[in-house]
Amino acid sequence: MRGSELPSKGMDPQTERPKKMNTEHLIADRQEGIGICGWILVSLSCLLVLITFPFSIWTCVKVVREYERAVVFRLGRILSKKAKGPGMILVLPCTDTFTKVDLRTVACKIPPQEILTRDAVTAQVDGVVHYRIHSAVSAVANVTDVHSATLLLAQTALRNVLGTQSLAQLLAGRQEIAHSIQATLDSATEQWGVKVARVEIKDIRIPMPMQRAMAAEAEAAREKKAKVVAAEGEMNASKALQRASMVLSESPAALPLRYLQTLTAVAAQNNSTIVFPLPTNMFGSLGQKRTGG
Repeated sequence: MRGSELPSKGMDPQTERPKKMNTEHLIADRQEGIGICGWILVSLSCLLVLITFPFSIWTCVKVVREYERAVVFRLGRILSKKAKGPGMILVLPCTDTFTKVDLRTVACKIPPQEILTRDAVTAQVDGVVHYRIHSAVSAVANVTDVHSATLLLAQTALRNVLGTQSLAQLLAGRQEIAHSIQATLDSATEQWGVKVARVEIKDIRIPMPMQRAMAAEAEAAREKKAKVVAAEGEMNASKALQRASMVLSESPAALPLRYLQTLTAVAAQNNSTIVFPLPTNMFGSLGQKRTGG
Protein backbone atom coordinates (compact mmCIF):
# COMPACT_ATOMS: atom_id res chain seq x y z
CA MET A 1 0.00 0.00 0.00
CA ARG A 2 1.27 3.47 -0.85
CA GLY A 3 -0.06 4.99 2.33
CA SER A 4 2.06 2.65 4.42
CA GLU A 5 5.32 3.17 2.52
CA LEU A 6 8.25 4.06 4.72
CA PRO A 7 10.54 7.03 3.94
CA SER A 8 13.81 6.30 2.20
CA LYS A 9 16.73 5.18 4.32
CA GLY A 10 18.80 7.96 5.93
CA MET A 11 16.03 10.57 5.63
CA ASP A 12 13.85 11.74 8.49
CA PRO A 13 10.68 13.53 7.38
CA GLN A 14 10.42 15.21 10.80
CA THR A 15 13.80 16.94 10.54
CA GLU A 16 14.47 17.09 6.80
CA ARG A 17 14.82 20.71 5.75
CA PRO A 18 13.46 21.59 2.30
CA LYS A 19 15.84 23.33 -0.02
CA LYS A 20 13.32 26.05 -0.84
CA MET A 21 10.75 27.10 1.75
CA ASN A 22 7.27 27.65 0.34
CA THR A 23 5.35 30.55 1.82
CA GLU A 24 1.98 29.60 0.39
CA HIS A 25 0.96 27.74 3.57
CA LEU A 26 -0.13 31.08 5.05
CA ILE A 27 -1.10 32.78 1.79
CA ALA A 28 -4.41 31.95 0.17
CA ASP A 29 -4.42 30.30 -3.22
CA ARG A 30 -4.39 33.04 -5.80
CA GLN A 31 -5.91 30.77 -8.39
CA GLU A 32 -9.29 31.28 -6.73
CA GLY A 33 -9.21 35.06 -7.28
CA ILE A 34 -11.27 37.58 -5.38
CA GLY A 35 -14.66 36.50 -6.70
CA ILE A 36 -17.39 38.41 -8.45
CA CYS A 37 -18.12 40.66 -5.50
CA GLY A 38 -14.46 41.49 -5.25
CA TRP A 39 -14.23 42.47 -8.87
CA ILE A 40 -17.32 44.65 -8.46
CA LEU A 41 -15.68 46.46 -5.54
CA VAL A 42 -12.45 46.90 -7.47
CA SER A 43 -14.37 48.30 -10.43
CA LEU A 44 -16.20 50.76 -8.18
CA SER A 45 -12.87 51.81 -6.67
CA CYS A 46 -11.40 52.42 -10.13
CA LEU A 47 -14.52 54.39 -11.08
CA LEU A 48 -14.12 56.51 -7.95
CA VAL A 49 -10.52 57.24 -8.92
CA LEU A 50 -11.59 58.34 -12.40
CA ILE A 51 -14.39 60.55 -11.10
CA THR A 52 -12.19 62.33 -8.57
CA PHE A 53 -9.19 62.61 -10.91
CA PRO A 54 -6.78 64.44 -10.58
CA PHE A 55 -7.39 64.86 -6.84
CA SER A 56 -7.36 61.11 -6.26
CA ILE A 57 -3.83 60.83 -7.61
CA TRP A 58 -2.48 62.10 -4.26
CA THR A 59 -4.05 59.19 -2.40
CA CYS A 60 -3.41 56.48 -5.00
CA VAL A 61 0.26 57.04 -5.77
CA LYS A 62 2.69 55.97 -3.05
CA VAL A 63 6.47 56.32 -3.03
CA VAL A 64 8.65 53.41 -1.89
CA ARG A 65 12.28 54.17 -1.07
CA GLU A 66 15.23 52.31 -2.54
CA TYR A 67 15.78 50.23 0.61
CA GLU A 68 12.07 49.45 1.11
CA ARG A 69 9.52 47.13 -0.44
CA ALA A 70 5.75 47.34 -0.24
CA VAL A 71 3.45 44.33 0.20
CA VAL A 72 0.04 45.27 -1.26
CA PHE A 73 -3.18 43.63 -0.02
CA ARG A 74 -6.29 43.80 -2.17
CA LEU A 75 -9.44 42.85 -0.30
CA GLY A 76 -7.28 41.06 2.26
CA ARG A 77 -5.31 39.02 -0.27
CA ILE A 78 -1.68 39.62 -1.18
CA LEU A 79 -1.73 41.14 -4.64
CA SER A 80 1.47 39.50 -5.88
CA LYS A 81 4.05 37.02 -4.69
CA LYS A 82 6.67 39.70 -5.29
CA ALA A 83 6.72 42.91 -3.28
CA LYS A 84 6.37 46.26 -5.03
CA GLY A 85 9.08 48.89 -5.31
CA PRO A 86 11.25 50.78 -5.24
CA GLY A 87 9.68 53.85 -6.88
CA MET A 88 6.04 54.80 -7.28
CA ILE A 89 3.22 52.26 -6.84
CA LEU A 90 -0.51 52.59 -7.42
CA VAL A 91 -2.88 51.77 -4.57
CA LEU A 92 -6.64 51.81 -5.09
CA PRO A 93 -8.66 53.49 -2.37
CA CYS A 94 -11.01 51.46 -0.14
CA THR A 95 -9.85 48.08 -1.51
CA ASP A 96 -6.04 48.18 -1.26
CA THR A 97 -3.79 48.44 1.76
CA PHE A 98 -0.02 48.09 1.87
CA THR A 99 2.77 47.43 4.35
CA LYS A 100 6.31 48.75 3.94
CA VAL A 101 9.23 46.49 4.84
CA ASP A 102 12.76 47.77 5.43
CA LEU A 103 15.40 45.63 3.69
CA ARG A 104 18.45 47.18 5.37
CA THR A 105 20.63 45.17 7.71
CA VAL A 106 19.47 45.31 11.33
CA ALA A 107 21.92 45.08 14.26
CA CYS A 108 20.09 43.45 17.14
CA LYS A 109 21.67 43.28 20.59
CA ILE A 110 21.03 40.08 22.53
CA PRO A 111 20.48 40.88 26.24
CA PRO A 112 22.80 39.13 28.73
CA GLN A 113 21.72 35.51 29.14
CA GLU A 114 22.60 33.54 32.26
CA ILE A 115 23.58 30.05 31.18
CA LEU A 116 24.89 26.88 32.78
CA THR A 117 27.77 25.33 30.89
CA ARG A 118 28.34 21.63 30.45
CA ASP A 119 30.81 21.57 33.36
CA ALA A 120 28.26 23.24 35.71
CA VAL A 121 29.65 26.80 35.62
CA THR A 122 27.26 29.75 35.52
CA ALA A 123 28.07 32.57 33.12
CA GLN A 124 26.39 35.60 31.60
CA VAL A 125 26.80 35.94 27.84
CA ASP A 126 25.55 38.65 25.49
CA GLY A 127 25.97 39.11 21.78
CA VAL A 128 24.92 40.86 18.58
CA VAL A 129 22.97 39.51 15.60
CA HIS A 130 23.09 41.15 12.18
CA TYR A 131 20.26 40.15 9.85
CA ARG A 132 18.24 41.51 6.96
CA ILE A 133 14.92 40.71 5.28
CA HIS A 134 15.29 39.26 1.80
CA SER A 135 11.62 38.37 1.21
CA ALA A 136 9.16 41.08 2.22
CA VAL A 137 6.13 38.90 1.46
CA SER A 138 7.29 36.12 3.80
CA ALA A 139 8.20 38.61 6.53
CA VAL A 140 4.68 40.09 6.44
CA ALA A 141 2.59 36.96 5.84
CA ASN A 142 4.39 34.30 7.88
CA VAL A 143 5.15 36.03 11.18
CA THR A 144 3.44 38.71 13.26
CA ASP A 145 6.55 40.74 14.17
CA VAL A 146 9.64 39.55 12.36
CA HIS A 147 12.10 41.63 14.43
CA SER A 148 10.73 40.52 17.80
CA ALA A 149 10.56 36.89 16.66
CA THR A 150 14.17 36.97 15.43
CA LEU A 151 15.38 38.49 18.73
CA LEU A 152 13.58 35.87 20.84
CA LEU A 153 14.86 33.07 18.64
CA ALA A 154 18.42 34.44 18.91
CA GLN A 155 18.19 34.40 22.71
CA THR A 156 16.94 30.81 22.71
CA ALA A 157 19.58 29.65 20.23
CA LEU A 158 22.32 31.33 22.29
CA ARG A 159 21.24 29.54 25.47
CA ASN A 160 20.84 26.16 23.73
CA VAL A 161 24.19 26.22 21.95
CA LEU A 162 26.22 27.53 24.90
CA GLY A 163 24.62 25.01 27.25
CA THR A 164 26.36 22.21 25.35
CA GLN A 165 29.84 23.75 25.70
CA SER A 166 32.28 23.68 28.59
CA LEU A 167 33.75 26.87 30.03
CA ALA A 168 37.11 26.28 28.35
CA GLN A 169 35.43 25.77 24.97
CA LEU A 170 33.31 28.85 25.57
CA LEU A 171 36.36 31.03 26.25
CA ALA A 172 38.56 29.61 23.49
CA GLY A 173 36.10 28.89 20.68
CA ARG A 174 33.97 32.01 20.36
CA GLN A 175 34.20 32.05 16.56
CA GLU A 176 33.08 28.44 16.13
CA ILE A 177 30.20 28.93 18.59
CA ALA A 178 29.09 32.08 16.75
CA HIS A 179 29.06 30.19 13.44
CA SER A 180 26.98 27.43 15.02
CA ILE A 181 24.44 29.95 16.36
CA GLN A 182 24.32 31.67 12.97
CA ALA A 183 23.58 28.39 11.17
CA THR A 184 20.81 27.57 13.66
CA LEU A 185 19.19 30.98 13.29
CA ASP A 186 19.54 31.01 9.52
CA SER A 187 17.74 27.70 9.11
CA ALA A 188 14.94 28.69 11.51
CA THR A 189 14.28 32.16 10.06
CA GLU A 190 14.39 31.23 6.39
CA GLN A 191 10.62 30.73 6.26
CA TRP A 192 10.23 34.27 7.66
CA GLY A 193 12.23 35.74 4.79
CA VAL A 194 15.15 36.62 7.07
CA LYS A 195 18.84 36.09 6.28
CA VAL A 196 21.20 36.08 9.28
CA ALA A 197 24.42 37.70 8.12
CA ARG A 198 26.56 37.55 11.26
CA VAL A 199 26.50 36.57 14.93
CA GLU A 200 29.06 37.84 17.43
CA ILE A 201 29.53 36.99 21.12
CA LYS A 202 30.39 40.25 22.87
CA ASP A 203 31.15 39.50 26.49
CA ILE A 204 31.36 36.50 28.80
CA ARG A 205 31.01 37.20 32.52
CA ILE A 206 31.82 34.53 35.08
CA PRO A 207 31.49 34.75 38.90
CA MET A 208 34.28 36.45 40.84
CA PRO A 209 35.29 33.30 42.82
CA MET A 210 35.70 31.46 39.54
CA GLN A 211 37.84 34.30 38.19
CA ARG A 212 40.12 34.12 41.25
CA ALA A 213 40.38 30.35 40.93
CA MET A 214 41.28 30.61 37.23
CA ALA A 215 43.86 33.32 38.00
CA ALA A 216 45.46 31.17 40.71
CA GLU A 217 45.55 28.20 38.35
CA ALA A 218 47.16 30.27 35.60
CA GLU A 219 49.74 31.70 38.04
CA ALA A 220 50.63 28.21 39.28
CA ALA A 221 51.05 27.03 35.71
CA ARG A 222 53.37 29.96 34.94
CA GLU A 223 55.46 29.32 38.08
CA LYS A 224 55.74 25.66 37.15
CA LYS A 225 56.95 26.57 33.69
CA ALA A 226 59.45 29.09 35.10
CA LYS A 227 60.90 26.50 37.50
CA VAL A 228 61.25 23.96 34.70
CA VAL A 229 63.06 26.51 32.53
CA ALA A 230 65.38 27.49 35.42
CA ALA A 231 66.17 23.83 36.16
CA GLU A 232 66.98 23.20 32.51
CA GLY A 233 69.28 26.25 32.52
CA GLU A 234 71.10 25.02 35.62
CA MET A 235 71.55 21.60 34.07
CA ASN A 236 72.98 23.05 30.86
CA ALA A 237 75.28 25.37 32.83
CA SER A 238 76.61 22.50 34.96
CA LYS A 239 77.33 20.45 31.83
CA ALA A 240 79.18 23.39 30.31
CA LEU A 241 81.23 23.87 33.51
CA GLN A 242 82.07 20.18 33.52
CA ARG A 243 83.38 20.38 29.97
CA ALA A 244 85.32 23.55 30.80
CA SER A 245 86.99 21.93 33.82
CA MET A 246 88.05 19.00 31.67
CA VAL A 247 89.63 21.37 29.15
CA LEU A 248 91.41 23.34 31.89
CA SER A 249 92.75 20.19 33.52
CA GLU A 250 94.42 19.15 30.28
CA SER A 251 96.45 22.41 30.10
CA PRO A 252 98.08 23.74 33.35
CA ALA A 253 98.75 27.16 31.77
CA ALA A 254 95.10 27.69 30.85
CA LEU A 255 94.00 28.37 34.44
CA PRO A 256 96.32 31.42 35.02
CA LEU A 257 95.25 32.78 31.63
CA ARG A 258 91.63 32.45 32.72
CA TYR A 259 92.49 34.29 35.94
CA LEU A 260 94.01 37.14 33.96
CA GLN A 261 91.00 37.33 31.64
CA THR A 262 88.61 37.51 34.59
CA LEU A 263 90.78 40.21 36.21
CA THR A 264 90.66 42.29 33.02
CA ALA A 265 86.87 42.03 32.85
CA VAL A 266 86.41 43.01 36.50
CA ALA A 267 88.86 45.94 36.28
CA ALA A 268 87.03 47.36 33.25
CA GLN A 269 83.70 47.46 35.13
CA ASN A 270 84.59 48.69 38.61
CA ASN A 271 87.63 50.60 39.95
CA SER A 272 88.03 48.84 43.27
CA THR A 273 90.43 46.69 45.21
CA ILE A 274 90.85 43.31 43.56
CA VAL A 275 92.04 40.19 45.38
CA PHE A 276 93.89 38.09 42.84
CA PRO A 277 94.62 34.47 43.78
CA LEU A 278 98.07 33.08 43.02
CA PRO A 279 99.07 29.43 42.79
CA THR A 280 100.88 28.14 45.90
CA ASN A 281 103.56 26.37 43.88
CA MET A 282 104.78 29.79 42.77
CA PHE A 283 105.67 30.71 46.37
CA GLY A 284 107.30 27.32 46.87
CA SER A 285 109.59 27.81 43.90
CA LEU A 286 110.59 31.29 45.13
CA GLY A 287 111.50 29.92 48.61
CA GLN A 288 113.66 27.21 47.06
CA LYS A 289 115.59 29.76 45.07
CA ARG A 290 116.34 31.88 48.18
CA THR A 291 117.46 28.85 50.12
CA GLY A 292 119.73 27.78 47.36
CA GLY A 293 121.17 31.28 47.10
